[in-house]
Amino acid sequence: MRETGHPTPSHQRWKGSFRASGPIGLALALTAVLACATVGAPTTAPTPTATPRPAPTSAATPTPAAADFPRTVVDDEGTSVEIVASPADIVSLTPATTEIVFALGAGDRLRGGTDFDDYPPEAVALPDVATFTGVLIEKVVDIQPDLVIAGGNNFTPPGDIDRLRELGLTVLVVYAASVDGVLADINLVGEAIGAEDEAAQLTSAMEDRMGEATAAVADLGRPRVFYELGNEPEIFGPAPNSFVADMVNLAGGEPITTSDPAVFSISLERLVTEDPEVIVLGDAAYGVCPQDLATRPGWAGITAVSDGQVRPVDDIIVTRPGPRLGEGLVALALAIHPDAAIAPADGAASYCVGPD
Repeated sequence: MRETGHPTPSHQRWKGSFRASGPIGLALALTAVLACATVGAPTTAPTPTATPRPAPTSAATPTPAAADFPRTVVDDEGTSVEIVASPADIVSLTPATTEIVFALGAGDRLRGGTDFDDYPPEAVALPDVATFTGVLIEKVVDIQPDLVIAGGNNFTPPGDIDRLRELGLTVLVVYAASVDGVLADINLVGEAIGAEDEAAQLTSAMEDRMGEATAAVADLGRPRVFYELGNEPEIFGPAPNSFVADMVNLAGGEPITTSDPAVFSISLERLVTEDPEVIVLGDAAYGVCPQDLATRPGWAGITAVSDGQVRPVDDIIVTRPGPRLGEGLVALALAIHPDAAIAPADGAASYCVGPD
């Protein structure tokens, strides 16, 4: 089986963390997770016409946040983005940034999200302005948001980002290539929407929870770990220096990765040679159970399979680059080290469990 840059079924990455392409880091970045550079082609709807928005009026007694605007922030693509006033109407084009805005206490300012926004529950009701195939440009223009938060590394199609900017909308692009990058992006979004204090408090709490996970596994050894992102039509796992590999490392494992930062599939021959001692099923939510692996041709001799060290995990909290990443690291650490002395991840979904 050849190794390719094409990802596991793309709807999984869209629901979880990334619809990435190219080197990721979970997607997190998450380089985080996976997707080919061609996903999410721009929509072909009739070209919308932007309606000039009136200049913001100054309140008689501006709030401290309003007084700090206009401000310029630099997004993850190096673009300087001028935000003229504290954004009252925000559109999010990734499930992760939707979660971030809610976690910063600004969910009431969101006017549009994606068709896979699933957390918090209030996010589900947001009008869908982005799908796996791209941005619904006309819907975004109709909203006339003060700020659009998009995903980098082809999560939001670059052509759609360009078009939104051509239409006069303010677009901030975020893409975390590492766990530290996720924390930085939360602070970046906080700065963009005038919620710096909330962002600082959130990232501090996340760092504390991550610290609990890393401390709990520090003395438990470092097994060779393969994080399965998908197995159809090929086997998919983390790329070198990727977001998922970063998560496995922090969770107390030695990540088994593909051969190249831009490749997310791994040959069975390479996997057998690397011989993982633990296999974590990120695709458990899509019907893959630990006991299934022994029935796959060529898998029975892999140490993790023969020793029963195959465990499911809630992939969404592990690979989505948002506020629940601390709980995701805890869930991953417990999947790798079930005996670690740490409280279970809060809110993690449960999936089928095979013999251990």
